[in-house]
Amino acid sequence: MELSLLAAFVPTAFFVSITPGLCMTLALTMGMTIGVRKTMWMMAGELMGVAIVAVSSALGVAAIMLQYPAVFAIFKYVGGGYLAYLGVQMWRSRGRMALSFDAAASIAPGKTATPAALATQGFVTAIANPKGWAFMISLLPPFIHIGQPVMPQLSALVAILLVMELICLILYASGGKSLRHFLEKSGNVRILNRIAGTLMIGVGIWLATS
Repeated sequence: MELSLLAAFVPTAFFVSITPGLCMTLALTMGMTIGVRKTMWMMAGELMGVAIVAVSSALGVAAIMLQYPAVFAIFKYVGGGYLAYLGVQMWRSRGRMALSFDAAASIAPGKTATPAALATQGFVTAIANPKGWAFMISLLPPFIHIGQPVMPQLSALVAILLVMELICLILYASGGKSLRHFLEKSGNVRILNRIAGTLMIGVGIWLATS
């Protein structure tokens, strides 16, 4: 992969993962109630779900690129535009991306939950999210160089996504009460959203016009 694309993809993937959402809030709640070690089972299931979503999206993109190269240009513009759109939505969210911790706690398993139950919950949470599918389909194509082999690039992008997701899950699960208090304040979430939103708008415009 080109270093310029890689340098843009890594922070984009990180900030998308780190913004408060269902999986991250669930990891935080579980980390506080059942401990980080047991929460690892939920993380394993969640990462498996994310991997399936990412690989399925990547394979679909690869098939289109190989059979209809001209369509790739459309994907590039649409993907860049969608990233910019998500960035605008983050700017306008005003902290609404932060989930209710009481609601998250109600779906978190108790201390007696089995590893299989924890992994299943993480897997279902990741794979049943339609926004995750839409995001993967829109995110991957703009970062692919059409003149280079497709599959190695897709493999690298998916691997980076999973690493960023795991890092963020661990940060949330080990954050404890300090992170919870931080995220309960909509002003702090607004700042986090706007940092991620600004990055995504910039990357989206750059990808669509490059």
